[in-house]
Amino acid sequence: MGNARRLWALAAVVSLAASAGLAVALGVDRFPRGLAVLACLVLALLAAHRALLADGALRVFASAVAVAALAGVVVLVVLEGRPLLNVLVVVLFVASVLAARQAFHVHVHLPPAAPPRRAVLFFNPKSGGGKAERFKLADEAAARGIRAIELKPGQDLRELVAEAVRGGADGLEMAGGDGSQAIVAAIAAEHDLPYACIPAGTRNHFALDLGVDRDDVVGALEAFADDGGERRVDLAEVNGRVFVNNVSLGVYAEAVQREEYRGAKLRTLAATAAESLGRDGPPTLHWRGAGGAESGTVVLVSNNVYRLGRALASGTRPRLDSGVLGVAVLGGTAVSELDEVGPRERLGRPSAKREWSEASFDVEASVPVPAGIDGEAAVLDPPLRFRAMPGALRVRVAAAHPGASPSALLPEGTLALLGAMVRMALTGAAPEPQAPGVQRT
Repeated sequence: MGNARRLWALAAVVSLAASAGLAVALGVDRFPRGLAVLACLVLALLAAHRALLADGALRVFASAVAVAALAGVVVLVVLEGRPLLNVLVVVLFVASVLAARQAFHVHVHLPPAAPPRRAVLFFNPKSGGGKAERFKLADEAAARGIRAIELKPGQDLRELVAEAVRGGADGLEMAGGDGSQAIVAAIAAEHDLPYACIPAGTRNHFALDLGVDRDDVVGALEAFADDGGERRVDLAEVNGRVFVNNVSLGVYAEAVQREEYRGAKLRTLAATAAESLGRDGPPTLHWRGAGGAESGTVVLVSNNVYRLGRALASGTRPRLDSGVLGVAVLGGTAVSELDEVGPRERLGRPSAKREWSEASFDVEASVPVPAGIDGEAAVLDPPLRFRAMPGALRVRVAAAHPGASPSALLPEGTLALLGAMVRMALTGAAPEPQAPGVQRT
């Protein structure tokens, strides 16, 4: 794999250099239309990359932007009258991106582990548009010696899992959304049982960051096969409730409370934001940051740190075993107590979006706080106590699946990425996976 990775990196560097050089030459020679073609191309590629990583309304929006930008490239090329060189710029740029993806593709060997003898699969037949039924997961599990239990309307998943453990289950799998994954993962962690995430939900963010192939639902059952590997990852909790991805507080959390959200996410989110502007908005939250007391209305707390707001690997977590929470605040206010204005009056200094990490995080509020916990609606009584649960969960992943996050090999930042790609092309040395205890292949 090392030689192949080096060849892919070399192809990416050469294609990128050729594309950039030709684009600059065209931009200068055919100013300003040549620069417009390049701008549309870059926008299309960034939007396409975001569409590949995102889900739901964001994926639809990013895809629409990519299509519109590509249409702009086509129109400008046609107007140019000499399209071949412009087309070559596009082809080289796309080739560079595709080659870079192959160069940074991650597949790791997890430490081997004995398969459980009495594994149980829990599945929600309605999750993910009926994936469990479409892929006949119950039959596939039975063929592998795994007992399948269907979650029926009105049943308590937590009680079903607890009953299975009392009956001797020594391995737990969940095929459903991330909210259901959190319930099963919490019980597996409590009893120190191996757990496997089956990507039969809608978004499957936890599966993605664990290194489970989201397009291979049936293959994920092989996590409990003889060649399946195991590693420990973190969980997190808020007020005693375990989550695997994140907890959002603010406009998004209010939107997920509405019944219409599932069928029209983007429209519901926009309507909620508009209504918040016309009234007091979400509850004001108070916390203590590095600079002292702060307050705001939009907070995201995650199990490990996400890459947010970046073109590369945005929305993924390079690792799930760093033992910390990720905290992101949008529009927070640093609060200062000033003697001259009295003990109850405060002056705030607005701040931009900030991100940091810590092992625990407390949020105060004067009223119950709407929250989106792994995408599911909840209302939390203050104070909100978040804490990381380092190494709480024994995760099994099928040997054929990546075994680590798609961003595990990606350096953070465009310049660092380009530098790593050049080093890989020259020396064959790839970055180490951001997951201790695993070996890259």
